[in-house]
Amino acid sequence: MRKTEAVFPCPSLVQSKQLKVIAVDEQLRVIHENNINFDKDLPEFGTQGGVCVHNDRLTVTSPVLMWAKALDMILEKMKSDGFDFSRVKALSGAGQQHGSVYWKEGANCILQSLSPDLPLHQSLKSCFSLSNSPVWMDSSTTTQCCFLEKAVGGAQKLADVTGSRAYERFTGNQIAKIYSQNPEVYTQTERISLVSSFAASLFLGAYAPIDYSDVKFGNVKLCWSAAKSSGMNLLQIREKVWNPACLDACAPALGKKLGHPAPSSKILGSISPYYIQRFGFNSGCKVVAFTGDNPASLAGIRLAEGDIAISLGTSDTLFLWIKEPKPALEGHILCSPVDPQAYMALLCYKNGSLMREKIRDELASGSWEEFSKALTSTAVGNDGNVGFYFDVMEIIPEAVGIHRFNTHNNRIPIFPKEVEIRALIEGQFMSKRIHSEKLGYKIFHGICEAVLQHHISMPTTRILATGGASCNKAILQVLSDVFSAPVYTIDTANSACLGSAYRAIHGLVEETSVSLTDVVKLAPEPRLVATPMAGVAQVYQPLLKRYMELEQQVLNRPK
Repeated sequence: MRKTEAVFPCPSLVQSKQLKVIAVDEQLRVIHENNINFDKDLPEFGTQGGVCVHNDRLTVTSPVLMWAKALDMILEKMKSDGFDFSRVKALSGAGQQHGSVYWKEGANCILQSLSPDLPLHQSLKSCFSLSNSPVWMDSSTTTQCCFLEKAVGGAQKLADVTGSRAYERFTGNQIAKIYSQNPEVYTQTERISLVSSFAASLFLGAYAPIDYSDVKFGNVKLCWSAAKSSGMNLLQIREKVWNPACLDACAPALGKKLGHPAPSSKILGSISPYYIQRFGFNSGCKVVAFTGDNPASLAGIRLAEGDIAISLGTSDTLFLWIKEPKPALEGHILCSPVDPQAYMALLCYKNGSLMREKIRDELASGSWEEFSKALTSTAVGNDGNVGFYFDVMEIIPEAVGIHRFNTHNNRIPIFPKEVEIRALIEGQFMSKRIHSEKLGYKIFHGICEAVLQHHISMPTTRILATGGASCNKAILQVLSDVFSAPVYTIDTANSACLGSAYRAIHGLVEETSVSLTDVVKLAPEPRLVATPMAGVAQVYQPLLKRYMELEQQVLNRPK
């Protein structure tokens, strides 16, 4: 790589487990990747999976100083590897959505005068009114959710305004809980950040605004997007301003503590002198607004109109590109991080890879190869056997436990190994298709360019798969069959980091009206990895209807 070429590094706090970084050059080639695993590399904080689950099993937090220390550590690793920070032209990032950070009065002054002789966690140790930040796995705010919905006229009214009904993990409800239970902490708080805007603040050396896309609140990957603030139960998604009634229902003077939300591609300023002196960054390096991991992933996989994106990670997340938002009581509507005139619908499932890994460990000796062989050995449709697998309380539907039904819709206690594995995977994907269609999404049929030469009629809808399970072809084949659509993947499973890098580049040129689509023209095209097998639509059409009916049985079963 020539010394004159610009570099765009983008760190990312992925889900809860780790901090990742990707750097790309002007040709969008990935030239550096690195990561810090919170449990392994920072054992002194005592986390499991990057979080601390409290005794009530509902409250889930992460130590703020752990995130700060991880940032210093990953930059030190890059420095040791010979990474030349002086060539970095811009950076951005992303974070797990819904997490929040509480800055104590006077913290901004400390941020603006960080000593390059001290690591971040030492300089910032007195900067937080709350040392442990609530994160996306927290479900301890049911009381606050009920109060917020009542205050604005009901769950549907709240969804119409903010894009979602009240959810326990959403930051607005987390803030309301802190104000209710620890009013002195709230009083001492000067600024509330999302994890993403927290990370941006560290690079900026000043409080960074929250972007529109992440107002759901989340973790951190270096990138920014208008989708962050639309997930907090606080932002009016159409006008992109805080809703006064929602703010007042959560806590007094909340708008002042949050600051004004910002556009996705906004350049926040130049990098803090701390990084110039400690790591050798160029003083002209720009910090572009950070966003949530889900919006950043959309930028990374370059979701286009008509596409579906599915992230198969710790939690499974499905994204839909929509022009006219129709908020419902399930799912979420967010501002699009790619097109300022568009929106994205989001469906989130807690029982994602953790459930798949549990079944793999129990039935396939912990081997994905054995798991895949069992999956492919069974027939499409699983001979009518259907299963629901919720190790923890699911979001969609709101149910828990394992529920098995045979072809006659009778509950049964156990499936054979191969049937269990297919029931798990088919059930997960049937749920995603059913609930995406409830939000108004349709699979569009036509001719897929990738298979024109074979004269096969294919849906024009593409499914773009990312996350850990996107490496498993047997799982992706079931995904393609259930949705009757081709499945594509990108070369990196870390789409949020990559999307952050793209957004950093876009931030530098956005004022010239260059679109993100133009910025990423040089990026590799997604690869076609699975197409629907012949006849699957006829199998799944009645099975999807049955799955919907059985889901109601699961929901109506006495707790």
